[in-house]
Amino acid sequence: MNQPSKAPRAPRSSAAKPKTKKKSRVELDQEARERKRLKKRRGHASGSRTQVESDSQKNKSAAQAKDPRIGSKVPVALVVDAKAKAKPQPKPKAEAKPRLSPEEELAKLENDERLDALLDRIDDGETLNAEEQAYVDQTLDRIDVLMELLGIELGEDEDDEEEEKQEDILKLLKGGNPKDVF
Repeated sequence: MNQPSKAPRAPRSSAAKPKTKKKSRVELDQEARERKRLKKRRGHASGSRTQVESDSQKNKSAAQAKDPRIGSKVPVALVVDAKAKAKPQPKPKAEAKPRLSPEEELAKLENDERLDALLDRIDDGETLNAEEQAYVDQTLDRIDVLMELLGIELGEDEDDEEEEKQEDILKLLKGGNPKDVF
């Protein structure tokens, strides 16, 4: 059994590259001379450091040709006119508010007149607009955070204790044994 030593080749398609022809010595020499001639032309033109105009300025327009070494040509008024344009004053930056301690901030928020007025309106049953409601919510949230930071608990727990004491007193008055209550 004879087995082929190489895999069978597919017939050449039209997309296959034909062999490139080797260049002769004359052609190689000619290409080398061309490369050498192009290399000689590298670098800047003589006197390019002292030239005032650059190529980009030449392309724009001849009427705009000006010396970049000379400053602004904007006319300056020597006499103050009443009609002179008033330049807008830069807005002063808001000064950084001094940081308050949590105690001072809490006292300030508790004495806030706007918050008191809005809370009174809520107690009277009025509805607040979105801006006012947002202010109330934000301020009350901040008060809660500050109270938590300072370790202050709301008075709700005290009310519960008072109610329990009143219930205990009522049981005593109704004739219960005081030892059973405690």
